[in-house]
Amino acid sequence: MRSFPIGSILRGGALALLASLLVACGGDRARPDTVPAPNVPSSFDVTIVADKDNQFDFDGAPLNSEDLKSAFRYRQEEKLPMGSVLLKRGEKEKVKNEHIIALARIAYEMKFSAFLQEKDGSISELRAQTKEEAEKK
Repeated sequence: MRSFPIGSILRGGALALLASLLVACGGDRARPDTVPAPNVPSSFDVTIVADKDNQFDFDGAPLNSEDLKSAFRYRQEEKLPMGSVLLKRGEKEKVKNEHIIALARIAYEMKFSAFLQEKDGSISELRAQTKEEAEKK
């Protein structure tokens, strides 16, 4: 039988609380803003591909949104480039709203730029905001 230290349980609870707060702040909007990006980087630090079951293909490994966030956190801790992330359509899977929402939330939390490559090849920037920020506009 495996025992879990109290610290990891508290951290997991804190992460769950943070995730639920972000969901609650979403308001009525199901999809974050996608805007044509005037300053698209010539290359991206990380490229991920939409995969089935709302997962992401990151360096050949299928990851759910929490695992992807952990992988990005590891890259930041190791001082690897993490300024821009591109989400591309998979060979057999299209980019769903769930993919876009998950990536936008992660980008907002971790403070990096997220981009989406559309079917026609154009690239848009994903921008998430809290309900308070949306009401200010």
